[in-house]
Amino acid sequence: MAMRWWPVLVAAAMMATAAEGFISAKTWSAVRRANDRGGPFVGLVVPNAYEMDPVLNSPSFTPTPTLPSYLDIQGRRFRFGAIGGQNVVMVMTGLSMLNAGLTTQLLLSLFRVKGIVHWGIAGNADEGLQIGDVTIPEHWAHLSLWNWQRYGDGPENELPLEAAGDYTRDLGFLNFSDYTAAGPSPNELNSIWFQPEEIFPVSGTPEQRQHAFWVPVSSRYFSLAEKLEGMELPACVNATTCLPRAPRVTRVRRGCSANVFLDNAAYRQFLRAKFGCTPVEMESAAVALVAHQHAVPFLTIRSLSDLAGGGSSLGNEAGEFLAIAAQNAVDVMLNFVPLLADGGAAHDAVAADM
Repeated sequence: MAMRWWPVLVAAAMMATAAEGFISAKTWSAVRRANDRGGPFVGLVVPNAYEMDPVLNSPSFTPTPTLPSYLDIQGRRFRFGAIGGQNVVMVMTGLSMLNAGLTTQLLLSLFRVKGIVHWGIAGNADEGLQIGDVTIPEHWAHLSLWNWQRYGDGPENELPLEAAGDYTRDLGFLNFSDYTAAGPSPNELNSIWFQPEEIFPVSGTPEQRQHAFWVPVSSRYFSLAEKLEGMELPACVNATTCLPRAPRVTRVRRGCSANVFLDNAAYRQFLRAKFGCTPVEMESAAVALVAHQHAVPFLTIRSLSDLAGGGSSLGNEAGEFLAIAAQNAVDVMLNFVPLLADGGAAHDAVAADM
């Protein structure tokens, strides 16, 4: 008799699992309570622990009595609190475009978020700036999506699948033969052509792709950031190690991301000349692309930790100046978030409708 009921029990268990999905009903309930009691939130997205810990240790980040300290969901910890009267939900992504994009999507799918602020350190491609300066770019691009051209073909040759609209030659290329130490000469690596991302905005038609290369930040957020350009930031790591001048907050035209830790002067100079990049790093464009597709306002704050590839009077001591660069980015973020009071409609998270 018991054996007859076994298939029924298994089927019932499978139906329950399917109904709850990969996030349990208990977790969904906790998410709904957080949205009801604290939303809409400013979403805070940070790459690494050394860029997040100064926030957790800051008196500017305070608990929200009606919310838990955090919720752990699908390998990510979502921390709740308030900064300058703004309820925030903060999440650490980990290194790389994949982690940053996945985490940002999860944040927007779970919580009612009215805007995103992302911060961290970055390499510097603009020799007119120095370590410790904090940059706030107006546009972001992902520069590690390529079509790698076969040897023997050149700029006049159509790329594979270009006619189908999958790839383009509009954004330019890097030819490896131009960077031979002995001077230009044929190189079997030939050229890489930079490509835009395929995107599927919530305002578009599903399965009908659009393309994006330079993704703009929120014009309102970028305008508000001008108020931070006179901030005083520390210039010394310790009593014996100081920067030549006090770091500055500066809004810049363009930031660039790729799944590459850039420590090569020639490529840094290429990116600066070709694309006008200032900060170069590994996450911001992913955050930008996800927020852009959801029509959620966002801004990125990146403090310069090194001149990518070396060559400055300070050498290339990213490790030596990492702490002051991270703290400067945090200080600017903590001063920016309160400026968002009473601005912008909330993003309606999936969780709010469940």
